[in-house]
Amino acid sequence: MIRVFIIEDQTILREFTRSLVNHCPTLELVGETGDGLDGFNQVMKLKPDMLILDVVLPGLNGISVMKRLRKELPEIRVLGFSSFHNKSLVKQMIEAGACGLVQKTESLDILETAINKVALGQTYFSPEIAEIMRELMLNPERVSTIDDLTNREVEILKLIAESHSNKEIASLLNISVKTAETHRNRIISKLNIHDAPGLTRFAIANGLVSVYCD
Repeated sequence: MIRVFIIEDQTILREFTRSLVNHCPTLELVGETGDGLDGFNQVMKLKPDMLILDVVLPGLNGISVMKRLRKELPEIRVLGFSSFHNKSLVKQMIEAGACGLVQKTESLDILETAINKVALGQTYFSPEIAEIMRELMLNPERVSTIDDLTNREVEILKLIAESHSNKEIASLLNISVKTAETHRNRIISKLNIHDAPGLTRFAIANGLVSVYCD
């Protein structure tokens, strides 16, 4: 039996995923959780063969979970599950060792196919993810990641994603408005993301803010 663990914070999706795993006679569900840090700790104890992992999680985001597991459990097979699918996220997931990546907007049939293929040691990427991968291969320009930002820039990106203006950011961090604007422009330049919604999606995908925050 192939032992599977699920980390997914949306209860309905976790239940659907659980039913797909339980439906397959060669898979055994050994645990599940909706929190990234709790999931990492449980996976370290249970050492499953496969992990179905949401990318955006409370506690510890999916990319961070994968980076830690790559060092501790390099043989584990990981299927990523995400609402976001920009170049940066796809690149980071692949570099972190994902065997597959599926969007949450895909059908249950595609998710089931992905689970079965990754469980058998194969790879599976849903159609839009595969197209992004193709673009990355054909145009291998460097894709910016969260690691390109300074600690201060990460702090300001989080505030931008929480809908704070430059003036509010300046007040919160005790800096001038001009300095806040300079940091914002550097973030835009480094990430090549030129609008607030795009910056917010990037921040959510990298675990800086929760999709559930007010």
